Amino acid sequence: MLSQLPLFAGGEIVRGFGRGSKELGIPTANFPLDVVKSLPETLPTGAYYGWANVDNGPVYKMVLSIGWNPFYNNKEKSVETHMLHDFNCDLYGQILKICIVGYLRPERSFDSLESLIAAIQNDIATAKELLEQPDKAKLKEAPYFVEKL
Repeated sequence: MLSQLPLFAGGEIVRGFGRGSKELGIPTANFPLDVVKSLPETLPTGAYYGWANVDNGPVYKMVLSIGWNPFYNNKEKSVETHMLHDFNCDLYGQILKICIVGYLRPERSFDSLESLIAAIQNDIATAKELLEQPDKAKLKEAPYFVEKL
C-alpha cells in the first residue's frame, strides 16, 4: 500500500466545499474528481505530507487529506492539499503538482470542529519536521515540479 510512495499527481485546482479557509482557517487546493480517481485504489485514506507547487512555481511543504472526510459525511472521495505558504490570492484554474512523501494518520471523524482543527495543526507540525529529513527533503527538487503537465 504505502510502498507506492513517493507518489506524484497533478491537475487543475477546482473549487472544493469552501470549508478549508472559512470554517477551519486552513485553506486547501482541491483536485477535480478525475485526478482523485487516478490515485491507486490501494492507497489508504487519511492524512499525508509532502511537497507541492502551483504553476511550476516554488515548491512548498504541504499536508493533504485523501478520503471522504467523515466529520463532514462527504459522498465523494476528495484530495485536499494545504500548502505551508500563504498565497494571498485565488488559485482556481492553476495547476497544482504534489509529491506525496509519507503517511501521517488514518482518516477518522472528530467530536468537534476544534478537535479536527487541532489534529490538522498537529499534522502540519509533524510534516514540517519530517520533511527536514534528508531523504524526504531531496524530493523537493524532483524534476516533476518543473515539467509541463
